[in-house]
Amino acid sequence: MTQVRNVDPAKILFENNKPVIDDIDTKETLKSACEILQHNDIIAFPTETVYGLAANCQSTDAVQKIYTAKNRPADNPLIIHVSSREMITETLGAEIPPVYEPLIKKFWPGPLTIIIPLPQKSTISPLCTKGQQTFGCRMPAHPVARALIEMSGLALAAPSANASTRPSCTEAKHVLEDLDGRIPLILDGGAANVGVESTVVDGLSSPPKILRPGGVSAEELRKFGGPEWENVISEVNVEVKDSDSVRAPGMKYKHYSPKARVVLLDEDFNSIELKSIGGSPKKIALLRSRLIEASSIERLWPNTKVIVFELGELKSQISHNLFSKFRDADNENVDLIVVEAVDTSDEGMAIMNRLNKAAETHVHAA
Repeated sequence: MTQVRNVDPAKILFENNKPVIDDIDTKETLKSACEILQHNDIIAFPTETVYGLAANCQSTDAVQKIYTAKNRPADNPLIIHVSSREMITETLGAEIPPVYEPLIKKFWPGPLTIIIPLPQKSTISPLCTKGQQTFGCRMPAHPVARALIEMSGLALAAPSANASTRPSCTEAKHVLEDLDGRIPLILDGGAANVGVESTVVDGLSSPPKILRPGGVSAEELRKFGGPEWENVISEVNVEVKDSDSVRAPGMKYKHYSPKARVVLLDEDFNSIELKSIGGSPKKIALLRSRLIEASSIERLWPNTKVIVFELGELKSQISHNLFSKFRDADNENVDLIVVEAVDTSDEGMAIMNRLNKAAETHVHAA
């Protein structure tokens, strides 16, 4: 059985990057988690983006347990999480290219992953990089994540702590739903704040590229990254074949999907097309933000129960709630989920990336 233990992020402070923990239970739980990691096993832990599934990135045996627990495709790389810049240079022996300095100054710790060249004699498990000569790295802001990494002394490979293809986990109970019995421990530090994974950027290319949108928007990259990031482009919609190797997770394969079918709707969607695609559902979930009313769905299926889940009106609220509401809809045993599309400005790029990965189809305006 998987054990779930509470940790209190409010009781963790940092002095000179060292955690100071004013709670005996939280301290002892973190020590236990560190011992599990140091013995090359895996645990789930909270970050500000989503819950992560952690292993010592320098142990191939430990990293393999991540792939096994998640049933993750074998060619999908992993992001390395560190608690300090020194962990990159001293523990991993890598160098941070100067192009990232403005972004690191603004967004670390935080939801930004940078692509870094592998050192010549890398100690990172090849299971993390999958044949690439680069690796993704970030410094999480969540106090529990930072403390865990620093106390363990390990750089942690950590994808999202969900079963592969399922919606990412924003609460400990979601991890337990997917991975109960597959991992020894889940640290419960409350709900994730951001709700979608980190933004992954490649500053080694010219112009720089967004490989995966997330908690830092393209607008923020352009604003704070300096001249080299003013023309950052997105590879989000670039078609990636199953045979292609990728530099970041989330660039191929179906992702973020609930058990029910998902259909994405524009405002003033083509109701005839939706009716045709939707078939004869017995129960429908509407994930709405501000434009689409339940009545517009109920008119198409007058004898079908429609359950409304509010995502919020602000994009920050939508990104925070999206994965959790997907799971809530599944728990209601709906067989069709219709969800409202958003524009791609600011957090919208990350939201639409997840929705397009999850959805079977997109019904546009009539």
